[in-house]
Amino acid sequence: MKKKTGYAAAFQAAFPYTIPVLTGYLFIGIAFGIMFQEKGYNFLWAALMSVLVYAGSGQYLAVNFFAPGVSLFYVIFMTFMVNVRHIFYGISMLDKFKHMGKRKLYMIFSLTDETYSLLFITKVPKDVDKSKFVLAIALLDQCYWIAGSVIGALAGHLIPFDSTGVDFAMTALFLVIMTEQWMSSKNHLPALAGIGSAVVCRLIFGASNFILPSMICILLLLLSGRKKIEALGGQDLVKEVDRHAS
Repeated sequence: MKKKTGYAAAFQAAFPYTIPVLTGYLFIGIAFGIMFQEKGYNFLWAALMSVLVYAGSGQYLAVNFFAPGVSLFYVIFMTFMVNVRHIFYGISMLDKFKHMGKRKLYMIFSLTDETYSLLFITKVPKDVDKSKFVLAIALLDQCYWIAGSVIGALAGHLIPFDSTGVDFAMTALFLVIMTEQWMSSKNHLPALAGIGSAVVCRLIFGASNFILPSMICILLLLLSGRKKIEALGGQDLVKEVDRHAS
């Protein structure tokens, strides 16, 4: 079978795999755009943020940073803690990206939770160039997010309505992802560490101040219990990542 080396063939092959992300990103992007517009910003700023930042939960978090009194250190630290998981995503994708040249920089930038999941489980069609196929998946996913952001910002400007509760869309998405991972994994220690840390810190620090201590506790627990986690299934996960990467 002759391999199709063009970008058109790569995007055509990648699109069906990204349809679930399309449906999710449009609605979650719309929710972000509405929240962003509520702060008084033009829809073009929502589009620009989705182009240059493209952090999903980080963008939801950033909406609350556009307020007086928020320190730059707090912004940097909270953004890092929310997105620190991407470090581990990137490590598992080193082999998949190493032959992509300059395109590797964009692949690192665009590695969201959903894009990582697609790249991790999707087998590249034999008649399509591998590098162009994975680039097409990443670029399509970001386009969906940008489109949702713009639609939400425009809708919030043209059709005023109460946006209370819209920000729960990202929480709902993470709950779905967590539930899926819980059901597909026999090792629940990382999830239990997160749930336990959040509950304890919520009781100690209160509803307004528990997020940062929770993230610190989760990170410390996972680092200190790394050997135990690996013993209960972490090594199987590493083997699975290596298998898909190759």
